[in-house]
Amino acid sequence: MKVSRIVANIATPDIALAKSFYHDILGLELLMDHGWIATYGSQEEMGIQISFAAQGGSNTPTPDLSIEVDDVDEAYARMKESGFLIEYGPADEPWGVRRFYVRDPFGKLINILAHK
Repeated sequence: MKVSRIVANIATPDIALAKSFYHDILGLELLMDHGWIATYGSQEEMGIQISFAAQGGSNTPTPDLSIEVDDVDEAYARMKESGFLIEYGPADEPWGVRRFYVRDPFGKLINILAHK
């Protein structure tokens, strides 16, 4: 047996709120919409990962999701411009990433990062 996919599920009474953050800003595609569940993602092949953490590094809270992007500064500017709450960074971390924390429309703490 092997794991072929891991999906994060975020409970919310208003799934339409996901569009502005995950589609409009981060550019994820709407892969599935059944009315009661909307799945955003990418058709690109990605590695399967699940992390367990006592903290988020640099003594920050553990984020709910980590999303790797190709341009952290562009993502940061788009989040700020759209009014999303930035809670940390952007910061160049000693383990080789540039990142910031932002709250999504559901209050989840999202770690947006790129490897340097």
